[in-house]
Amino acid sequence: MKKEKVFQAINGYLLLVLVLGMVGVTIVGLALWEQPLFVLCVPVLLVMLRGFFVVNPNSSKVLVLFGAYKGTVRENGFFWTNPFYSRQKISLRARNFDSDRVKVNDKIGNPIMINVILVWQVLDTYKAAFDVDDYQEFVKVQTDAAVRKLAGSYPYDNFDDAQAELTLRSGMDEVNEALENEITERLAIAGIRVMEARIGYLAYAPEIASAMLKRQQAVAIVAARKKIVEGAVGMVEDALEQLTRDNIIDFDEDKKASMVSNLMVVLCGDKEAVPVVNAGTLNS
Repeated sequence: MKKEKVFQAINGYLLLVLVLGMVGVTIVGLALWEQPLFVLCVPVLLVMLRGFFVVNPNSSKVLVLFGAYKGTVRENGFFWTNPFYSRQKISLRARNFDSDRVKVNDKIGNPIMINVILVWQVLDTYKAAFDVDDYQEFVKVQTDAAVRKLAGSYPYDNFDDAQAELTLRSGMDEVNEALENEITERLAIAGIRVMEARIGYLAYAPEIASAMLKRQQAVAIVAARKKIVEGAVGMVEDALEQLTRDNIIDFDEDKKASMVSNLMVVLCGDKEAVPVVNAGTLNS
């Protein structure tokens, strides 16, 4: 498999002086000496002028002669090469690609919306120019394929898959690393270096977003209630133990059950408790 090779082009300023000298000689020969042979220099000069080109910083020129790859000029400046070389410009700058939001199914089948932000750069100009048809379009298509594969490898969250330790929502560092590795492997064929890849947007698809929000709220409420009940049970247990230890009141099973019930209502209720004055005994 061929790889990029650096081509050392001729300094364009030296050739420019030579071309200008030839132009001067041609003019003098035609005007003063009236030699018709100097007319032949005109097409030669026109062909030589085609050999000049400029390479801007962080840019390159891929040189091809009649279908044969001759090399890549990476050095910036003003140069001259064989006028019959075709020259393809390839940028070496880092580029951002913010992909479209696509609807895919996660590992357990939930439709989600996801996109990726990719920072990439051409590393091998030969592969970018000749191993793929259009390297910029190749980046877009392969990035989209990698995102779809990634989304199908992890659940969005662990509500439906309690055994899942790594999810798209909670394991962002690990997921982004897996995404970067996947895209790097896919773009290597085009000589592309992946500098960074991360998920830019992640959400449930609109048709299930409302239902999933309610489910998340319900889970949060249940978790909060569980904590409240656990705390209330501990407080009731401490209260009964302290009352019994200090001989403040002698509890039988009925009184203990009544007190536990009242304390749990007070501690676990959403609203403030309203006291009820009992004029008789606890058993009346």
